[in-house]
Amino acid sequence: MAASLDPNVLDLMQRLGVALAIGFLSGVERGWREREVREGGRTAGIRTYALFGLLGGVTGLLALRFGALAFAGIALPFAVIFAAFKWREEANEQDFSVTSVIAGLIVFGLGAYAVAGEMQVAAAAGVGMVLLLAMRGELHAWLNALTWPEIRGAILLLAMSVIALPLLPNRGLGPYQAINPFALWAMTITLAGLSFLAYVAVRVLGPKRGPVVAIVLGALVSSTAVTLDAGRRAKGEPNAVPFLVGAALLASVVMAARMAIIAAALSMPLAHALAVPLGTFATVSLAVGALLLWRSAPDTGKQEDKLQSPLDLRSVFKFAALLAIIIVASTIIQRLYGEAGLLPMAAVAGLADVDAMTLSASRLVGHGTTADIGAHAVLVAAVANTLSKTVLATLAGSKRFGLLYGGASAVALAAGALALFI
Repeated sequence: MAASLDPNVLDLMQRLGVALAIGFLSGVERGWREREVREGGRTAGIRTYALFGLLGGVTGLLALRFGALAFAGIALPFAVIFAAFKWREEANEQDFSVTSVIAGLIVFGLGAYAVAGEMQVAAAAGVGMVLLLAMRGELHAWLNALTWPEIRGAILLLAMSVIALPLLPNRGLGPYQAINPFALWAMTITLAGLSFLAYVAVRVLGPKRGPVVAIVLGALVSSTAVTLDAGRRAKGEPNAVPFLVGAALLASVVMAARMAIIAAALSMPLAHALAVPLGTFATVSLAVGALLLWRSAPDTGKQEDKLQSPLDLRSVFKFAALLAIIIVASTIIQRLYGEAGLLPMAAVAGLADVDAMTLSASRLVGHGTTADIGAHAVLVAAVANTLSKTVLATLAGSKRFGLLYGGASAVALAAGALALFI
């Protein structure tokens, strides 16, 4: 019987294979970008990058056997020689990019780590690097689509989150210990961050990828903004009213999805209680909205120009203040008047923002409030928010838009209420 392969040898072969694969994958991406260069006109292509990875793996193997000096004895000459060749190539082409040099050094380093360290970590880092290299065009497009105030706001908010969040007290403060500064700020920045991702997508994609895409992504930022914009356009484009009503109904579907996701992230009992009524409301809104969109001509406006960045610091602080007020008021009313007092509170809060009421209800469920009452409060806020959007869009736009949108929304809300009580 043939002797089986030594497990240690098999492990080393796998690690060297991963090192080779990292280099090969990087070489495919780099080689494709330079595919128009004549043979011999570039420093490294598919084969060379694959050899970089394998050389890194062999160097890591030698370092395990002979120590750090063996690694340095190969790594330093490799870095100098590769950088010198790239310098000659880029001087000839008047190219000042250092990306390929850094990529080659990373491939070598990951090849060595695949052998001497955690193979899975090296493989994941290699794939991540290639993905980053391959998304060059998309990353530049995203950067060009954003303004400096938007980028600055994102950086400032990130800095405040990373620096300030760990310093905030993670305990209840104020009346009835209703405010937890750490939890309040974490909820605020999480919601703002998710909305900002959708905002970036709207700015990058725009209506060129289809108005429905812009509508859906815009509603992830603010369904109210999408509905108001649709109402304004309806005033100047009477023939497009059915399409615009369909767009506003699609925004309502996204609003319901946001509410469900927030509830599921913070309180599964509340999410379960909301599943049927919200699902019914979203299904009816989607059916009517899709029918109107399908039977009407597409809108050619630019939805992204109507949206305000959700990482504008004033908007973030305003939402944080609104959320704090709703949380404190909901807690006090619940303590003083019981669960029934939450419903009038939800109706008032829903006129301004349904997300804040959903967050507040998620915190209350399990702390003196049942999931059913919490769901009722959230649904009352949704009704108030829909009514508010109908009135504002009608005042800003046309009565025909308001009647169609309000009528379709009333049918969807009635179906959701019927599903709740059945």
